[in-house]
Amino acid sequence: MKKIIFLLTVFFCCQFTIAQPAVYSDSLGILKVQKDIIINSQTILKVENLGTNINTDLPELRPTISADGKLLFFICQNHPQNTKVNEVPNSQDIWFSEKDSLNRWSPAVHLGYPLNTYYYNAVFWISPDNNQILIRNAFINGDYFGNGVSMCYLKENGLWSKPDMLRIRNYAKYDRGRQNGAVMGNNGRTLLFYMTEESGGVNNELYVSFVQKDSTWSEPRNLGKKINLKKFNQTTPYLAPDGVTLYFSSNRPGGLGYMDIWKSRRLDDSWQKWSDPVNLGSPINTEDMDTFFTMDAGGEYAYMSSDLNSYGESDIVRIKLLEREKPDPVILVSGNVYNKKTGKPLSASLIYETLPDGTVAGTGISNPTDGAFKMVLPYDKNYLIRAQADHFFAISENFNLDSLIKEGYKEIHKDLYLVPIEVGAVVRLNNVYFDFDKWFLRPESFVELDRVVKMLKENPAVEIEMSAHTDSRGSDEYNFKLSDNRARSVVEYILSKGIAVSRIVSHGYGESKPVVPNDTDENRQLNRRVEFTILKN
Repeated sequence: MKKIIFLLTVFFCCQFTIAQPAVYSDSLGILKVQKDIIINSQTILKVENLGTNINTDLPELRPTISADGKLLFFICQNHPQNTKVNEVPNSQDIWFSEKDSLNRWSPAVHLGYPLNTYYYNAVFWISPDNNQILIRNAFINGDYFGNGVSMCYLKENGLWSKPDMLRIRNYAKYDRGRQNGAVMGNNGRTLLFYMTEESGGVNNELYVSFVQKDSTWSEPRNLGKKINLKKFNQTTPYLAPDGVTLYFSSNRPGGLGYMDIWKSRRLDDSWQKWSDPVNLGSPINTEDMDTFFTMDAGGEYAYMSSDLNSYGESDIVRIKLLEREKPDPVILVSGNVYNKKTGKPLSASLIYETLPDGTVAGTGISNPTDGAFKMVLPYDKNYLIRAQADHFFAISENFNLDSLIKEGYKEIHKDLYLVPIEVGAVVRLNNVYFDFDKWFLRPESFVELDRVVKMLKENPAVEIEMSAHTDSRGSDEYNFKLSDNRARSVVEYILSKGIAVSRIVSHGYGESKPVVPNDTDENRQLNRRVEFTILKN
């Protein structure tokens, strides 16, 4: 088998030199190795070995980094602690490390049972919220079943659940060879594979599958001729946080060695039209096999395995990417889910939808202990985000990103609240919109109001008052009329969806019930609101 070497640097079409590797100690006294690219006497690129807390004299392979860049899973081969090290050759088990507030990686820890069981183990993906991981092989309630992929969930005790396979339609029809692997998009709804379709074959092609309403996954779809060149090998896909930039490894013509990293962009939602794949060039790509490309949501660094100045065999390194190698920037939204009544954190599912169409763009879950969540939002769209749990109604939030210039990666904190469905509960509807001085509903309001309709249909005993409120600008009479008409418009929409008129009343309160003083533009915006109160349950 060819020796795996990953030299992580980027080629420029101009004169450049490679500086001598510098060996230095970090604050823990751990030796690290870096290698710089110097262009026009300036240091441009840096390859950084992640140090002895992670790397050993054994092969470390397949890094998988979390969206926030603070959690790293990888494979260590033939380690004495590996589950099957004494039973099978080249045993591969999952290890992980966490980065602290000083950007130091903790000593790597063997993941253990129930994830490290079968003798070739790997983590293929970490959800942006760090509460789910996709692992190699198909398991049913923790028992090995065969080829495929399985999901594990973080439990309240901090341990991972037993892996359970994703039900992918006709999966066996496509995966009949000796190699396979997968990665999931950050939206949790898109799955990319590489598989050998021919029994005993050696060349892989890339496929995509989508989650269905019943939580199964669609039959794998080939990514098309531009990505999958016949008679050549395509492996280890990585879908960038922007959801459109694809990195993969291939031995297609135009490469520098055995397998190179290539980059392509998806041009539409068919997943069949792609830009011409571009080779990332030397020195990222070498004469040997270059695979396992991954990055965090910031898109600033790539993580790979490399033999360059390693402590023995391949090590995990990171490289600072040039602008032309990066995907489009995204926004990382983090926060916690709380019970609005008690203030206590909640474990909930997360959903974000695009407005005004209400299409589900991504899903996630909050941490079962503290309700923490993270989600990645690409630019160019408007989003409604909300939590979801039984017996609660979500106060949704919105992010209007379609008018923002892509200024680069950003992190935003936004907590989400769930209101218990009980008498007296007041729920603010943040995504109900009217034009200025008007009371006719704008189309992007329908997604929010359809949730109210759904709640009323699922809870037939519930009766509500729908109210609208204004700020203090304008006369009392004008504000009352405007708010009353807006409340009526909302009720008329809900009644048009089949809700009995006896279950909902409307009321316009004008400026009489402010939630904060009307002394700033921000406060006045908070006072302009539509909300409902549960009267009977």
